[in-house]
Amino acid sequence: MMYQRPSGERGYAEFGGWLKSFHTFSFSEYYDPRFMGFRDLRVINQDWIAKDSGFPAHPHRDMEIITYVLKGEVEHQDSMGNVGKIKAGEVQTMHAGTGIRHAEYNPSKTEDRSEEHTSEL
Repeated sequence: MMYQRPSGERGYAEFGGWLKSFHTFSFSEYYDPRFMGFRDLRVINQDWIAKDSGFPAHPHRDMEIITYVLKGEVEHQDSMGNVGKIKAGEVQTMHAGTGIRHAEYNPSKTEDRSEEHTSEL
């Protein structure tokens, strides 16, 4: 069944001014038993990351992660030695398999940006 869910009805979290995140499904501190994912799809988050900041290296395992950049760019680094930038309108896929560590940053010194993540378990 298709269901339209406006931003104001999704979960929301803010972390120290550097990250604002809307959660479509239950994620992190947000829990809603009506929205626990869709089949294998477990996470759809829309993140806003302040200029010159981002997610430090953190692990993932047994999942596929898709990043679609809505505005600005995302700098990606991972434990396999991959380094690159994803620009607005571009898509990145990451296969976590048996485990990977990665970091994502907004490299701009002047502009905030949004990105959308989807993850499958």
